[in-house]
Amino acid sequence: VQLQASGGGLVQPGGSLRLSCIISGNIFSINHMGWYRQVPGKQRELVALISDSGVTNYADGVKGRFTISSDNAMNTVYLQMNSLKPDDTAVYYCAASRLIEAMVNLMPDYWGQGTLVTVSS
Repeated sequence: VQLQASGGGLVQPGGSLRLSCIISGNIFSINHMGWYRQVPGKQRELVALISDSGVTNYADGVKGRFTISSDNAMNTVYLQMNSLKPDDTAVYYCAASRLIEAMVNLMPDYWGQGTLVTVSS
C-alpha cells in the first residue's frame, strides 16, 4: 500500500487549503484513513479520521474548520481546511490502517510522505 499526499503550501490566516491523499496497492485491507500533523519538536497529532463506512472524527482544535472526506472507493482522501490559523502550520501526513485503534494510537499500518502547510501573513 502506498500513500501520496499533496496540496500543502503557504496560505494567509483565514484562508483555505485542500490536501489530497491518493492510496494505491492492496487497499482492500484498509478500513480507516486519516490525517496527522507534526510541528518540529512536538509529537505528531491526529487531526481527522474517516472510516470506509463514512464515519468521521476530528481533533477538538479543528472541529468546524476542517472536513475529511473520501471518494466512494477510498482511493483518495481529502482534508479541506478552512479558517486556517498560524497554529495550523505543520507538516501534514496521511495514513491508513485496518484497525481504528492503530490510527488513534498513532501507529497506522501505512504512512504517506508529509506535505507542509504554512499559515502566515
